[in-house]
Amino acid sequence: MNKLIIPLLALLCAAINGTTQAAGTSAPPNVIYILADDLGMGDLACYGQQKLKTPNIDRLAKEGMRFTDHYSGNTVCSPSRAVLMTGQHPGHVHCRGNGDENSFALDPKMTTLPRLFKNAGYATGAFGKWGLGITSANGAPNPMTHGFDQFSGWKSQVIAHTYYPTTITRNGKDETLEPGTFVHDLIMADAADFIKRNAESKTPFFCYIPTAVPHAAMHAPKELHEKWRKVYPQFDKKIGKYNAGPGEETPNVQNPIAGFAAMMENLDHQIGSILDMLVELGIDENTIVLFASDNGAHQEGGHDPNFWDSNGPLRGIKRDLYEGGIRTPFLVRWPGKVERGSTNDHLSAFQDVIPTMAELTGQPIPDQCDGISMLPTILGKADQKDHDYIYFEFIQGNKATYTARSLRMGDWKAVQRSEKDQGKQFLPIELYNLKRDLGEENNLATQNPELVQQMEKLMDKAHTPIQKSR
Repeated sequence: MNKLIIPLLALLCAAINGTTQAAGTSAPPNVIYILADDLGMGDLACYGQQKLKTPNIDRLAKEGMRFTDHYSGNTVCSPSRAVLMTGQHPGHVHCRGNGDENSFALDPKMTTLPRLFKNAGYATGAFGKWGLGITSANGAPNPMTHGFDQFSGWKSQVIAHTYYPTTITRNGKDETLEPGTFVHDLIMADAADFIKRNAESKTPFFCYIPTAVPHAAMHAPKELHEKWRKVYPQFDKKIGKYNAGPGEETPNVQNPIAGFAAMMENLDHQIGSILDMLVELGIDENTIVLFASDNGAHQEGGHDPNFWDSNGPLRGIKRDLYEGGIRTPFLVRWPGKVERGSTNDHLSAFQDVIPTMAELTGQPIPDQCDGISMLPTILGKADQKDHDYIYFEFIQGNKATYTARSLRMGDWKAVQRSEKDQGKQFLPIELYNLKRDLGEENNLATQNPELVQQMEKLMDKAHTPIQKSR
């Protein structure tokens, strides 16, 4: 054999091994990332929910790792998903609030999360609510221009306010639906088909399921809704209303309390079906399943987070930078790799997902990333690097600058809001010790002026002017 070929083959083998053995597995692990929409920390039984059982989602915790200090990308959906897809923290990413969807598209020069998997030879599919631009505008199917082979879901974030839209978008093309079609079930069926096809062809896959559940409206399959109306008949006179996009009808919901429970039960059943399918296909031990939410619980469309105790002991909900708006459930299951029934308080956030997947697949972390790989923690290893701090900033509506910001550093949390959330006159920084005051009730700013000053400087440092992605 040519002497030059031998070292080239050695390098090639080393590269392949680096990809497939990053986590001690003989083949590239499949990855399923399920992202709930507006699910609060207390909405799952494994985080304390008392009125509603979620046995299949809880199975992820029972058979895997439950994180207690994991943070979303922001306190509303589009900027949160932008952090997840780019690995940039909220002070660097191009999207920091909901608004004009045309400005949400990702930078095509970046190595986004799906592109990372494509570079590693994975099949990639997204199923649900994209939230980062129109998915079929002018022939440019947004998710597929950033590394997804397949997309099935809503045409836009606004239309995702209804589960009975007039169309479903598949691979950049809108398909007309029969009136009364509950689109969520179609999307989940497409996700299941993607998993099955790639498992049968022995192709490693990344399956991203950004479900709209339990975002308003409180639509659910009729039989489950009727079941929960019998459980909570006292709310039958309550009507949930929510608007969708132009030309879309959003049916009002009788008893949105029942609607929420029905939505969650339906999603829980479907996640259970996916877990059972992994066993049936023989890929269970080589598939890592992750579950999180894009922000805290909402109070729209008749949903009542107080009735459900959706954020448990945490203060605030969606659109707040208190813990209830940004701390998310995070569950990781990987049989034989992740310790069963374990709980971890490692401080982490959405920007850590790309670095984690880069290490998992043996690739370099993309240059734009601010995150740190969580893989050592997930696999129970001792060499985990830690964040100095986790920073957030949020733009309410179409304001020119952020209307609130926060910073978590160890046990300490700083929060600063603008007057009436207008982004003009800022209120004094609030300071909380989360170890002693998880509910952020006791503002300790006046007792710790030097710490407040230190955290203010860090927040100033973490903020950069918004750069448009295109």
